[in-house]
Amino acid sequence: MKTGVIDVGGGLRGSFASGVMDRCIYDGVHFDYGIGVSAGSANLAGSLAGQMGRNYVFYTDYIFRHEYISLDNFIRHHNYIDLDYAYSTLFNMDGENPLDYDALVRSGSEYRAVACNAITGEPKYFTLGERGMRRNDYDALKASCCVPIADEPYVIDGVPYVDGGLADPVPVEKALQDGCERIVLILTKPDGHIVHSKTYELCARWLDRRGYSKAATGMRAKYKRYNAGYDKVKKMQDEGRGLIIAPESIEGMGTLTKDKQAIKDLYVQGFRAGRRVKAFMEQK
Repeated sequence: MKTGVIDVGGGLRGSFASGVMDRCIYDGVHFDYGIGVSAGSANLAGSLAGQMGRNYVFYTDYIFRHEYISLDNFIRHHNYIDLDYAYSTLFNMDGENPLDYDALVRSGSEYRAVACNAITGEPKYFTLGERGMRRNDYDALKASCCVPIADEPYVIDGVPYVDGGLADPVPVEKALQDGCERIVLILTKPDGHIVHSKTYELCARWLDRRGYSKAATGMRAKYKRYNAGYDKVKKMQDEGRGLIIAPESIEGMGTLTKDKQAIKDLYVQGFRAGRRVKAFMEQK
């Protein structure tokens, strides 16, 4: 059976998902397909390439660097998160912690990174080997991780993109359309539905003011889309075709909360929870 993994991202809470995926590498689990949203797109790239521990360094070291995430970045460039530093300076082959692109290709796993077209509000599914997801060209990750307010839309070939979660926060339907028969869903909030928050509304208004009304609509509908995707996988889980992995606690972590101990604790939670994946994969 073709098995896919979905990493929904969640900013720095993605440390939990990186723990889950490191456990999968440790246990020798192979996924036929991986689709990531926002930080989940970056997590999966390194994990599907088999680079155990690589993502952990991003969460526990690099995000505390002034060049990566800082108020100074925001004041100077209107980008709180320097996506180019994260996914070019560090990610490229001559970078400090390069993505093993060759290993990702050799893995045979189909890879997708989800971004939201800020003009149309529609999802863009970047695939391995295309513009934005090639060796030393990881603009797809920058687009997928581009959080409204924190960063200006990231432009690729003249098209502005924002965080993939606005268009397809739990891309289970895409995974099924691409032939997956089983799904492992990694959440970065406790298991269950989410609700429309003040943060979502602030981001939607910010997008509206910049003329991206359809992306703003996506932000306002994010919780509904998330819940629908979650319900789909929950039903699959009840049928034995799905598995949902979620933290018991998020340690008080918000999307961009730079709490090193909480981030480490989430990773440990994820590594422990990840042992469920091997058992699920071994089911007939």
